[in-house]
Amino acid sequence: MISGAYPAFAESEVVVLDKLTYAGNIDNLSGVADHPGFTFVQGDIRDEAVVRRAMSGADTVFHFAAESHVDRSIDSGLDFVETNVTGTYTLLDAALALGVRRFVHVSTDEVYGSVPEGSSAEDDQLLPNSPYSASKASAELLCRSFFVTHGLDVSVSRAANTYGPYQFPEKLIPLSVTNLMDGGDVTLYGDGRNIRNWIHVDDHCAGVALVGEKGRAGEAYNIGGVDELGNHEIVDLLLSLTGHDRSRVRYVEDRKGHDRRYSLDCTRVTEELGHRPRVRFEDGLADTVRWYSENRGWWEPMKKRVPSRWH
Repeated sequence: MISGAYPAFAESEVVVLDKLTYAGNIDNLSGVADHPGFTFVQGDIRDEAVVRRAMSGADTVFHFAAESHVDRSIDSGLDFVETNVTGTYTLLDAALALGVRRFVHVSTDEVYGSVPEGSSAEDDQLLPNSPYSASKASAELLCRSFFVTHGLDVSVSRAANTYGPYQFPEKLIPLSVTNLMDGGDVTLYGDGRNIRNWIHVDDHCAGVALVGEKGRAGEAYNIGGVDELGNHEIVDLLLSLTGHDRSRVRYVEDRKGHDRRYSLDCTRVTEELGHRPRVRFEDGLADTVRWYSENRGWWEPMKKRVPSRWH
């Protein structure tokens, strides 16, 4: 927004509230830290006093904050309930009390559950299957309740798997890339043929900005890419980009409750808001691999926070 990438918010002052948990890195904000229109607040979205102080005077709130790693939610789901549900309630309550004009809740395609065929539309039933996706679906229901009961102008975005630079190296793409760069293997759950829809972080953020600008109150918007690939296909592309072969692939026992396929029908966001992904997956993936190869100093200390059993 400060960079002018989103015209509707070009003159906005930006306040970032972030707890800086294991996945956080203050250096990610170094490019804007000295901008006169930028303020950083370190704090927990469950802390009412901190939230209200950070949100005071805000016109629009974009709620990205979440625990988001499925494996961690299977190991211990309480953090996900506390952050994703209680934290969302605290933000909504503050937004209502402070007279915030617009509230955008950033959710996930995982709330739909596994989709054997076809694509999920926004009015389809939510059938989450992991503690993570259940906590995100619960947060969405809170958003709906604040819209219906209190008239708060809330919209929800449900994005596909997002990839790109600065992604914490516990997710499939950065974990696999950094493993290969460290001389290790790439792990795949089960048969590796779980299918996901993928969207580059720039296209994801552009979609969220459009929801903030023009989204209808009380509505959800799917934000997806054009590419659906099996995890084994992603790994094959990464092996090719890094000059390795399939001898570096290791199959492991499947994840509990592992959703087989996600697929998004993005008709609404395209027709109503004019959002269309611009980054071709293979181009974005190549750029992402290049970024990690050139920024070892960023990801190497971050990766020490990833449990060794995941890589």
